[in-house]
Amino acid sequence: MLIKFLKKAAILMVFSFMVMSFSSSAASKKLSDHFLYSEKTDSGYLSNIILELQKTWPQNRTINLVFHGHSVPSGYQHTPIVTTFGSYPLLSLWLITQKYPHAVVNAIKTSIGGENAEQGAKRFKRDVLSKQPDVIFIDYALNDRPIGLQRAKAAWESMIQEALDANVKLVLMTPTPDIKEDIKDPNAPLALHTRQIIELGEKYHIPVIDSYDAFKKMALEGVDLKIYMAQNNHINPKGHQVVADLIYKLFIK
Repeated sequence: MLIKFLKKAAILMVFSFMVMSFSSSAASKKLSDHFLYSEKTDSGYLSNIILELQKTWPQNRTINLVFHGHSVPSGYQHTPIVTTFGSYPLLSLWLITQKYPHAVVNAIKTSIGGENAEQGAKRFKRDVLSKQPDVIFIDYALNDRPIGLQRAKAAWESMIQEALDANVKLVLMTPTPDIKEDIKDPNAPLALHTRQIIELGEKYHIPVIDSYDAFKKMALEGVDLKIYMAQNNHINPKGHQVVADLIYKLFIK
């Protein structure tokens, strides 16, 4: 019975990846004409990681990608439902391992639903650096609005500095949408946090995956963002695929 269950689960998982990839392919191709990621996002930054991904046994080693943040990377979609294999950490893992079939790669989530950057910074060394990460992705802006820009900046810089001191590569993530905000408004709270994250990337020479810009460009083209949303502040698997596609670009040499 257990073997039958595991086989069925594996088939369903592969099928779900195929469906999500197909459903988002047209949108991704259209979007790629307008953006890939922030100007500071350059696959050269991860060149040493890409080299490791290209190695074959017995020269290869396990690569740990750690995703630190709130409910979105955790996989919450329509709360309290968690769709693990429809979340961008696992979707990007799928893409990366398809590109590098000899690589052993872990996607490790240290994210907690409802958490902001201050809370994430307090446990960064204990919960994130302890995972021996090769790359850390930080995604907190959605929940940083209540603490404001100044406190959020201090918390992000604390995590950035701890990672850099540990000689670990970082990727900063701008927020995915909250459709209760006008994503077209340059002064919307999430727009302000997005600009701050991009500035931090420039200051520390760290790549920024600009998910906010991706969804904003779609909205400006007349796309109804509700088709990418599970609820007002959580993207659905189709929205997660947009983010995963952007992450994947970092790992293409």
